[in-house]
Amino acid sequence: MAAEKPAPVRVLYCGVCGLPAEYCEFSPDFERCKPWLRANAPGVYPEELLASSSSAAGAADVDKVGERLQGFGISAADGSTSAGDASASKQEEVKRLPGGKVKKKDKQEVVIEKIVRNKRKCVTVVKGLELFGVKLSDASKKLGKKFATGASVVKGPTEKEQIDVQGDISYDIVEFITDTWPDVPESAIFFIEDGRKVPAA
Repeated sequence: MAAEKPAPVRVLYCGVCGLPAEYCEFSPDFERCKPWLRANAPGVYPEELLASSSSAAGAADVDKVGERLQGFGISAADGSTSAGDASASKQEEVKRLPGGKVKKKDKQEVVIEKIVRNKRKCVTVVKGLELFGVKLSDASKKLGKKFATGASVVKGPTEKEQIDVQGDISYDIVEFITDTWPDVPESAIFFIEDGRKVPAA
C-alpha cells in the first residue's frame, strides 16, 4: 500500500514586508503591516495586538523586537548581507561556547613555568607570546640560540601552543623577552611558583 502524498501547505505572505503573515511581528515594519494584516489575515493576530499600534506599550513591544533583530541581516543570493554588516562582524568576534556562554578573550600575558622532570632534568615553559603577535616558531629558535639549548613549539594540556625550552632559563628569560620583543611589557610577564602566578617585575 503506497503512502499518501501530503498536501502542500499554503502560506499567506504579507503584502508589506514579504514575510509569512505569522512572522510579521518580528519585522521592523510591523506597524506598517498591521493595516494589511487586519484586512487580509484577520485570524492570524488577536485584534488587541493589531489595535495597540498607537499605545506606548505597542511601541515598547516593537522596540524590543527591533533590539532583538539588531544583530541579524538577510543575505542575498550572492552571499552579501543587505543589512547588519557591522553587527555581524561584531558577532563574529565574540566566540560562543555550547550553552550560549561567551568565550572570554585571553588576557595578554606571558606565563613562564619551570617544570622538573625525573628529579634532575628541568624544562622552562613559555606561554602567551603569540598574544603579542610573536610567531612561536621564530621565538623558539631565538630562545634556543640565546641559551644554547633545545627549544620547541608544542601543544600544552589545554591544546594551546607553548614553547618548551630545555633547562632552567628563568633567571634571564624576562630580560631577553623584553629586549627581543619590545611589544611585550615586563608588567605582562608572570612566573608560576608553587601553583601561584607571581609577577616578574
